Amino acid sequence: MSTDAGRLYPDCDPYGIAERLTEAEKAPLRRLRRVLEDEVRPLLAEYWEAGEFPYQIAPSLHALDLMTPSELTADGGQPRSLYHGFRIFELARTDASVATFYTAQAGLFRTACRVGGTPEQFAAWDPKITSFEMTGVFCLTEPEHGSDIAGGLATTARREGDEWVLTGTKRWIGGAFTADLLAVFARDEADGQVKGFLVDRQAPGVRLEKIHGKASLRMMQNADIHLDGARVPEAQRLGNVNSFKDVAAMLRAMRSDVAWIATGIQAGAYEAALRYVREREQFGRPIGGFQLVQEKLARMLGNVTASLTMVAGLAERQEGGVYRDEDSALAKMWISLHMRETVALARELVGGNGITLAHDVARFHADAEAVYSYEGTHEINALVVGRSITGRSAFV
Repeated sequence: MSTDAGRLYPDCDPYGIAERLTEAEKAPLRRLRRVLEDEVRPLLAEYWEAGEFPYQIAPSLHALDLMTPSELTADGGQPRSLYHGFRIFELARTDASVATFYTAQAGLFRTACRVGGTPEQFAAWDPKITSFEMTGVFCLTEPEHGSDIAGGLATTARREGDEWVLTGTKRWIGGAFTADLLAVFARDEADGQVKGFLVDRQAPGVRLEKIHGKASLRMMQNADIHLDGARVPEAQRLGNVNSFKDVAAMLRAMRSDVAWIATGIQAGAYEAALRYVREREQFGRPIGGFQLVQEKLARMLGNVTASLTMVAGLAERQEGGVYRDEDSALAKMWISLHMRETVALARELVGGNGITLAHDVARFHADAEAVYSYEGTHEINALVVGRSITGRSAFV
């Protein structure tokens, strides 16, 4: 592929999807890349193997002001959806855990406050969210309820005067150990409807337990969150969350972020494999000159290009105010499915070295499995799309 220095992604974006970004949008992405290459990438293999997160990288990422970069907000404007997508893509092509860590704040928590909070709440909170003065995570999944969370959500909330009392357990909550606030969704005992609350992580009755033994996203610190009568003031109830339909509106916006992560993982795996085949020699010459190697590279690049085209199209629809469950579900479903093929081909190309951390491919290969399942499994997203196609729900 072309190595034109002016292109943002010369190796993995042959159709120039990223060239739809303005120069002002590219500038913060280039700053992000320098931090990722200089400060983050050298740490990845060590921390992935240890199952720990390199929290020392957080100040540098926060200082970049990627949510509201001055280049895009100086005249009162707001960053476009396409910029937000490529910010996630840039993070994920370096590492899925780093992308998940950042988007836990910039995507999930910020969206929970933007969609779930009242205009007054969001106006007060958002400057603190974008500066990381106020950090938080999104807490929906439970030990016994994932795909069936809409009807099965078991965490309860009971109002007592100007406070709410929360009881239950949340699972797989990434980034919880360093968050100030936990955006918890619980079923109101009074009316049976789901409501949202910003719970202080250090409040009495809140206990976090690290999930050990993971074979995917090993750097990401996931927690079980136990709520045993945790109290939340009414002022920290998300005022616009009055049923699960309001939570679904958040998921509609968030699911596209995961599609961008899955696209970035593919790009990272492809680029890692490409570096390897350009250098690795067998039978007296670089394996990049072998026919079967080139066929695999072509399939991988096709997957990356199709995925980039899909998420860019989705971003443009959302920029126009069109948010549909079936659109984000289709992107997450299709891209995650092809992500599995792309990372598997990358591992094949690197051969036995593909199961070591030395060449990055093993990390992408393992981390893809978590991304394939979270924010809606393949099957659940397929049923969301199928319902739109046929006009009939196949959910039980």
